[in-house]
Amino acid sequence: MLETGVPAGGVGTDQASHDRPRATPAIDLLEGRRSLRRLPGDGPERCHGDYTAVTVTPVGVTLGAEITGVDLSAPLPAEVRREIHRALLEWKVLFFPGQHLDSAAQRAFGRLWGELETNPLLEAGDDPSVVRFAKGGAGRQTYENIWHVDTSFRPAPAMGAILRMVTTPPFGGDTLWADMGAAYDNLSDAVRARIDDAVAVHDMVPGFARFLDAGKLAELADVFPPVTHPVVRIHPETGRRTLFVNASFTTRIVGMEPAESDALLRHLFAQAHTPEFQVRYRWAEGTVAFWDNRATQHYAVGDYGSHVRVAERVAIAGDAPF
Repeated sequence: MLETGVPAGGVGTDQASHDRPRATPAIDLLEGRRSLRRLPGDGPERCHGDYTAVTVTPVGVTLGAEITGVDLSAPLPAEVRREIHRALLEWKVLFFPGQHLDSAAQRAFGRLWGELETNPLLEAGDDPSVVRFAKGGAGRQTYENIWHVDTSFRPAPAMGAILRMVTTPPFGGDTLWADMGAAYDNLSDAVRARIDDAVAVHDMVPGFARFLDAGKLAELADVFPPVTHPVVRIHPETGRRTLFVNASFTTRIVGMEPAESDALLRHLFAQAHTPEFQVRYRWAEGTVAFWDNRATQHYAVGDYGSHVRVAERVAIAGDAPF
């Protein structure tokens, strides 16, 4: 039995489970309580000063807010840019409805936060920094319906990403984000002690093996060899401890036996599934989302069948996690 509060084989029961004491859960489920803080030291009701240049409307407790009163296709005054950045740190994923940007305006907005990544693993649009997700219909079905952190297989994963919705299906196609600071806060003391100084391997191969032929996969594996990152990273701007492993790309914890590593990673991956740590957003055409890739994971729901969903994304280059 690991000190995660779950059996080494993962969450589950067997026929003898009723004959032995129940394990203490890693997360305190008493009365369904969770620690839900947006930033270090917060309670869920705390606000971090008034926003005067934009209107911020929360859509979740710890993450997710709609931003209105701004035109992203026009040059942004410095105060507007500062307030958007402050809102990003506080709410971790921002939604800008009714924007209808073109690719050039999307790139210009992204460059306000840094250089844009290029990603040869994904289909690019007219510009190599713009990734086009066109799913459904007769084409490729979705493959983003797994919890993941964008480009965590890079030595310096993306700081953030900006997605604009081009075409929405008549139903489905929502995206969920999970607050990985809240996920860390709600781990047991025993689990935090095990992972606070641990490092894990991140590898692009497991996440893309289903979608690339063997030759292309081997070629890209040479370009993106496995890297190691802290299991718990410290957010470079808020200072918050954040769980930094994901089911797409994290393969093992360094220094642990394979069975022990696998069991602990399964437990850590499962934290993104907790509804209290999530926000789910229903897209409309023209909506733009901007998320902090250092603080969240996300999951694009593939529930729109043969209908078409088209979106374009730019990612902002980040720093090495510490």
